[in-house]
Amino acid sequence: MVAVKPKDLAPTATVKFFGAGTAACVADLITFPLDTAKVRLQIQGESKSLEGGKVVKYRGVFGTISTMVKTEGARSLYNGLVAGLQRQMSFASIRIGLYDSMKQFYTRGSENAGIGIRLLAGCSTGAMAVAFAQPTDVVKVRFQAQVRLPDMDSVKRYNGTMDAYRTIAREEGIRGLWKGCMPNITRNAIVNCAELVTYDIIKELILKHDLMTDNLPCHFTAAFGAGFFTTVVASPVDVVKTRFMNSTTAQYSSASNCAYIMLTKEGPKAFYKGFMPSFLRLGSWNIVMFVSYEQIKRAAMRAQQSWESPI
Repeated sequence: MVAVKPKDLAPTATVKFFGAGTAACVADLITFPLDTAKVRLQIQGESKSLEGGKVVKYRGVFGTISTMVKTEGARSLYNGLVAGLQRQMSFASIRIGLYDSMKQFYTRGSENAGIGIRLLAGCSTGAMAVAFAQPTDVVKVRFQAQVRLPDMDSVKRYNGTMDAYRTIAREEGIRGLWKGCMPNITRNAIVNCAELVTYDIIKELILKHDLMTDNLPCHFTAAFGAGFFTTVVASPVDVVKTRFMNSTTAQYSSASNCAYIMLTKEGPKAFYKGFMPSFLRLGSWNIVMFVSYEQIKRAAMRAQQSWESPI
């Protein structure tokens, strides 16, 4: 995706598009429990009780995962996985797969893109992806936030992924499927810029100074750095996005109102709730995604070269 040498055969836009979606799905399959733990920690505090009057308290990443497994079963860690995979296949394909094409669009075909162009390209593809894939994100968050205790006569919020789409559209209107779209656009513009541009720059510097070759350790290092930086800058807006998308009543009048209530009732630390699972998830997700993406592109290019080579 980045720092392609002139002598290398560049992957096509189609390879990047579907390769990014596939790599993101692989990453989601591996890191989804961390994402679910992050969501539970982020919404903790807005409601002090659950069915039966029990106080819900999650402590840390692995404490949250352990509590969920004990009280709801191991399957609860993968609540919303179908919607999550639908989200990644559509969302990542656009925001990651079209990043290079967007850079070339802004530079009018030139390979020399400065930091400003890279940031602009990241913001553009991030916003485009959210506008298209927002319903899948809403459904994913709703499932991840849903608590269902096996020893209680609690009612499922939704019976399945498609039922969730239909129920939200019927009860909350079509706008309900795009609930939190603006904070999500803000969040993903930030995430996309931090993630892609940081990976882009770190990988480019590593190759420029001959610290590593364009291989697995290089991809791992660049992805880890991108994951950490992204978590730091995106956590506050991510928490607001999660809480606002999970609300089904007039709990918050807007994303800014949600942020204000969090600040006044829970303090500034509320914006970094779930930071460790966010970092563990984003760091590991970036590593798996970028490494998988690079390998998928190389496999596709080898296949293309083999197909084009004369027998």
